[in-house]
Parts: sequence; C-alpha cells; structure tokens
Amino acid sequence: MRLMRTLAISAAVGVLPTVILWQMARAPAVRAVPRGADAMERSELEGDVRAPDFPDGLQWLNAERPLSLRDLRGKVVLLDFWTYCCINCMHVLPDLKRLERKYGDALAVVGVHSAKFSAERDTENIRQAVLRYDVEHPVVNDASMRIWRDYGVRAWPTLVLIDPRGRVIGANSGEGVYLTFNDLIGRVIGHFEEQGLIDRTPLATKLERDALPPSALSFPGKVLADESSGRLFVADSGHNRIVVADLSTAAPEHIIGTGEVGMDDGSYEEATFNHPQGLALSGDVLYVADTENHAIRAVDLSAGRVTTIAGTGSQAVARFSGGPAGLTPLNSPWDLVFHDGRLYIAMAGPHQLWVMDIPRGRVEPYAGSGREARVDGPLRRAALAQPSGLATDGRLLYFADSEVSSVRSADLDPVGEVRTIVGGDLFDFGDRDGVGLSARLQHPLGVAWHDGALYVADTYNNKIKRVDVAQSRIETLLGTGEEGSTDGLRATFDEPSGLSAAGRMLYIADTNNHAVRVADLRTLEVRTLRFPGLRPPVAGEPEPAVETVTLTEEMVAPGDVRVTVSLTLPDGLKPAPGAPTSVAVFLAEPGADVDYGSAEAVPVGSFPYATTLTVPRGSHELIVDLWIYACGVSDDSACFLRQARLVVPLSAEEGAVEREVDVRFAPTDFAAPAGPSPAVP
Repeated sequence: MRLMRTLAISAAVGVLPTVILWQMARAPAVRAVPRGADAMERSELEGDVRAPDFPDGLQWLNAERPLSLRDLRGKVVLLDFWTYCCINCMHVLPDLKRLERKYGDALAVVGVHSAKFSAERDTENIRQAVLRYDVEHPVVNDASMRIWRDYGVRAWPTLVLIDPRGRVIGANSGEGVYLTFNDLIGRVIGHFEEQGLIDRTPLATKLERDALPPSALSFPGKVLADESSGRLFVADSGHNRIVVADLSTAAPEHIIGTGEVGMDDGSYEEATFNHPQGLALSGDVLYVADTENHAIRAVDLSAGRVTTIAGTGSQAVARFSGGPAGLTPLNSPWDLVFHDGRLYIAMAGPHQLWVMDIPRGRVEPYAGSGREARVDGPLRRAALAQPSGLATDGRLLYFADSEVSSVRSADLDPVGEVRTIVGGDLFDFGDRDGVGLSARLQHPLGVAWHDGALYVADTYNNKIKRVDVAQSRIETLLGTGEEGSTDGLRATFDEPSGLSAAGRMLYIADTNNHAVRVADLRTLEVRTLRFPGLRPPVAGEPEPAVETVTLTEEMVAPGDVRVTVSLTLPDGLKPAPGAPTSVAVFLAEPGADVDYGSAEAVPVGSFPYATTLTVPRGSHELIVDLWIYACGVSDDSACFLRQARLVVPLSAEEGAVEREVDVRFAPTDFAAPAGPSPAVP
C-alpha cells in the first residue's frame, strides 16, 4: 500500500539529515513530489491515502484532552516524529515555531514522541523535555512506537504533512524543516481555502508550562567549580543566564544576562543568551557555550562584560573546515574545556570535537568525521555521536558521547586517536557497571576529571558514576537510579547533566530538579545547594506584590528562642506540587531596611516550620519572609504565588521567661497567578 510520498528537497537547501535509522516493520511504497513549488500540480497539494489516526489510550501533553485527526479536520497538520535526546530533533523546534507563527490556526503541529532510550518512554520525562525546550504544540507519547510503525517512519526527526481532509501529502526526514515545508504549507492552505475547507478555530491547548511554578534555577545544564578563586559558576540554562556564586556559601555574587533570549553583548545587565550550557575558565575569562545561539561567548569577569568570540548566531547547515572564529557558523556547542591557550568544544550538532585557537581567533574541527557512529581511530577519521560533556587531564580529552551511551577519549596530540573507554554503540544502552565495551550507560551528558578519576553524569540512569581510566572500568558512585531529589547517602537525581569538582566536593547540575547538588567524595553524602536571595529573571513583568503584616509585640528571655511558623491556606487551595513554600526567619534592628532574600530561604513541605534563633538583650524585629505557592485542589494548572513579610516586634529583657514565639499566618488574597519568585530552592 502506498502510504506517503517523499517530499523532495532542493540541493540548495544543504540541510544535514539525521543518520539514526530505525528499520521499518513494513516499508510502504513512496512517490516523490516534483522538485520545486512551481512544478506542483493541484493534485499534489492533496493527499490520496487516509492518515492513520492516533490510537486510543495514549498520554498527551500540552493538550486539554487526547486528540484525534477528526479534531484536526479543516487544518493542515504537520506531525513531528521526535525523541528528546536527538540533537537533530532539537534543531527542528525553532523551525516549527516559525511555521506556527506564520500560518496561525490554519496549521496544527503535533509532536509524536517515539522514544529511542527507555527513559524517554516515560511521560513525566517527556514533560520535562517539553518544558526545557519550550514546546508549545500538543505532544503524544508514542511509547510503544505504534504511530511510528503506522506511518512507516524510519528516522528522527521525520515530518509528515496531512491535508485538511485527513490525507497524507508526503513526508521528509532531517533538518531544514522551514525551507522544506514553508511554501508547500502555504500552497496547501490556499488550495483548500478556495474550497472553503480551512477551519481557523483555535486549537484548545493546555500548556505544561502554565502549571510550572517559578524556581530560582531552571534546568541548569552545566556547572563549574573553581577552587582557586572560590567561585561557582552555574549555567542557568532555562533562565538564559549565568549565575556566579561564592563556592563556600553559594551566595550569588553576579548574575550574567537579563534572562531574555537573545545574543546581545555588553554588561552583565545588558547581555543575553539562548540556553547556555558548557563553561570553561581561564584566569578572569569565563567561556560560555551559548548552545542555541550556536556561539561561544567570553565573559570578562574583571570588566563585567560579555563578548561573542565565535559563531555567527546561525546554525551551520553544512560541514565546515573552520576559519576565522567570528565568521564561521557553529552547530550546537554543548560543552567546553580550556587547555594551553586552546578552547576545546564538544560540538553536538555535527558529532565532532572542535578547537578554537584563542590567540589566533580561529576555530576548526579537531576530532570526528561528522558521521554519527562509534568508530575509534585517527582523530579526523573517527566517528562520534553527539558529544555533550568534555574534560581533560592535560594529556587526553574525555567526552561523554551521548547518543552511543559511551565515555571516550581523544589525544591532545593532533596526530593522535579517539578511543572508547566504556560503553556501546547507537542502540547499546542500559545500566551495567563493568569493563570496556561490556559496560552500559544511558545517554550520559557530563564528565569531570578530578584527582586521578573520571566522573560521569549517567543522565538517563539518574546516576553519577566513576571511571578507572587505566582499567576501563566504570562503577556507580551516587544515585539509586530512581528519579527524585533525596539528599543523604541514598541520594536520588533527575537527569543530571553537568559535573565539576573542587577539593573533596563534586558539584552536580541536577537538571530536571532545577538544582545544584553537592557530593562529598569521601563520605558520598549528597546535599542540595541553596542560593540565598537568588531570584528568577522577571522578564519585564512586575514582581508579585509584597504584603507586610505587623503582629503583636512579644517579650522573650535573651538567648536561644524557638520560633514556630504556622501557615493555613484558604479553602480550595493546596501546596503547589514541585514548588514547596519557602520561609526565611531572621532578626533585624527596628525599622531597618532589609531586602527580600537577604537570608537563606529554606523549603518547607508542610507547616508548622520551626527554627531556633539566638536573641540578644534589647529591642529587635523578628522577620518572617514567606514565598507561598498554592494550586487549586481540583486543578493543578491554576497556581498562585503570595509573597508576605511578617514582622514581630521583639523585646528581650532579663527576667522574662518565655523562650518560644508562635507566628501564625492565614492569607486570603490569592488573586494573581504565580509569577517570578525571589527564592525558590
């Protein structure tokens, strides 16, 4: 049976198609559409085979309810078959947004998530990817790959175009989606509009992001701990900025970037990024892999300015041999390491390692032919697969080769070789400690070299592992494998993606937990870092109104005083899932001007909350700052934020016997939806 035609691509487009293939159970016959829109006849703007509908019982995201093709009748439908590990699939998303903006409600894009890795079959993990990549169209979890088989799909990404009557027009695999589909979609809409068959009624959606409470960090991708300067750098990827904090206290020192998506150079308050990832430090210069800008940025930490030093801001759509850094397009730089005046780049898009000669201002491929595979051998002839993490011991480059679930090395000698240390091939993955090619990982994204050992963020297994490079042996160090955010000796993680070590501590970018975790490499105890006073970017919106409530004066004995804070939510509201209300309790001098966030905010899952303060003799103000997140009891998408400061005049005098203060708060006004918050751990 003929199911779909293959959309022809003009050679001028020059896109890089994906090379990950999944063999079809049955291969439908295909018929090519003539090249060039001018050659299209009216019949080629209509499909001739009915599109298979979405099976019942599947889970949907960004949708009020499960959809069927009947619901989409009257719209041109573009199915995007993707899997969230795939760099080519990520490159398609901006093109889909562009098409959606241009054609509005006449076009319905539906993501069909057909997983490669077992972790990607989980709807919650897909939800996190939808949030991380800001996907705004409906997505169906095709966990069993039934829709994939029904449409005869063979590669990620594949796009299938369906006409307003529910018939397949054609399909295409690879990137360059806007150039491939733009003119055709316009012609199809025009053709069916002449017949009165276009329905422009807005498609009802329920975006996952609308139920996501704000957080101090958002999907942090990489982290860099520098013991010599006492600084911690965090790529706050979802907030499009870099956080610089004190290494010992985690107190934020600088925020680099406004939080808006962009590629502006300038001061910390002017600069913009687009989902930055990898970080590397040389003296007082911080290098940033500005991943979705396809650029390398340099931050002069002494002058407080950001400059673009490599990349044009556009994704490279062909394999380049290199050239002047500012004139050479890059393709999803994901991680960085600096060594001996050269900046090495894990270039995930073309499946290569690149190198930038900083003094000469030139950038070029270093290792990898551009073919996506696991092939060892001479640097330029070896094949890599979406390298996403990078580290060095001064002799070798170590990299997490994510799509082959392997940890590999490349000689720093330019006539050297690439070797696989542990892991398998494109479809060899799992969770098995061991030696060499018998070991199994699942889409690792981060590596760090420290004190003679290599540490690996085994991302989809929610674990941190340690590699004995000399023995090619890998073993689990941290994490039970379960998704979670538990601290302690049986810690849990949620897709950790970046690692960095300083002293005896290993810092972990715990991406889906919106957190940085710290592990003591001697005791293996894990804790979650708190960044006192860190606020998410406000993106031009006003911060929530702050209510100050002055309570009755209390008299206590000088010394240790126990403070208990009780909170009662109004009827119809419950604590927001995933964003525990935070509280900061501290003393201030009467009438002092104290900013929000000046004390560490501690997450409180349930009230009452108790702490002990040392109160000296005299008059004080007991300050209780609350950031209260609440959602509707019957609707998690209706969430609210209430910010309040409770002030208790406090008198500590000799002769007083009371050593406890009970602070009660029962807010009633939750009129505004949840907005940016000063401190959510």
